[in-house]
Amino acid sequence: MPEMPEVEGLTRFLGERAAGLTITKARVANIAALKTYDPPIDALVGARVVSASRHGKFVDLRLDAGAPDPAADHASAFAQTEIHLVFHLAKAGWLRWYETLPATVIRPGKTPIALRVGFDDGSGFDLTEAGTKKSLAVSVVRHPQDVPGVARLGPDPLQPAFTRDVFATLLAGRRTQIKGVLRDQSIIAGVGNAYSDEILHAARMSPYALAANLSPEEITRLYEAMRSTLTDAVNQASGRPPAELKDAKRRGMAVHGRRGEACPVCGDEVRSVFFADNSLEYCPTCQTGGKLLADRRLSRLLK
Repeated sequence: MPEMPEVEGLTRFLGERAAGLTITKARVANIAALKTYDPPIDALVGARVVSASRHGKFVDLRLDAGAPDPAADHASAFAQTEIHLVFHLAKAGWLRWYETLPATVIRPGKTPIALRVGFDDGSGFDLTEAGTKKSLAVSVVRHPQDVPGVARLGPDPLQPAFTRDVFATLLAGRRTQIKGVLRDQSIIAGVGNAYSDEILHAARMSPYALAANLSPEEITRLYEAMRSTLTDAVNQASGRPPAELKDAKRRGMAVHGRRGEACPVCGDEVRSVFFADNSLEYCPTCQTGGKLLADRRLSRLLK
């Protein structure tokens, strides 16, 4: 699943590559991916990309959809014509960029492509989703907060306002395992399964530790691990084209996805706990005092 660092990399790439371009094509191939109807998807055609930004794991393309009213002041005129293409890649989605957009016709129901967007310089991108469970979401809205998932987001952990004390307040009284807290988008925006594993490993903390029971020293250690892990990952993602982001993510992982390998810190074997269609990874020596974690508690761990 793309998480904050990869989504930030995609956002920066789109901001640099697509800003100033005009959309000439917007074709939905998977109608279930389109979550809105007003404005219609056709409103994207003719709109100019102003900027790209990120909200948690959502990408937001800000668009100028028409000529401003000459009788209005600049700010209100742009507000009348501003729309946003907001998308969430879910677990198996990705953005495939083309310097020259393929001319092939996409056939709904027979392709992994959910949305194709083309620009006036001939470039463009597809939003694709692998597998049979389709969760990728595309919205065309007048304001990002019109997307329910964006409206529910907690604070971004890399924003300057997200201090250690803010973090401590979010944890206070939560008798929930810390792995689940880190993944809950309504508490902290942008962290998913992979980076929560990495953060907890860097903080030398069990994923089963209860948030409410953490000492002040443990909160500080976890806060610093979160900021440093995410900052390093964002730096690794920045400047890379979309095609390179997934491999860069995998190479940067210390424990996530590395079951059976040696922990890079202590050399112990990285272990997994399996649940549903996913897993978490941890190092027993670094994180749990050598104790192996049981699966029976996972039903309360992840939302």
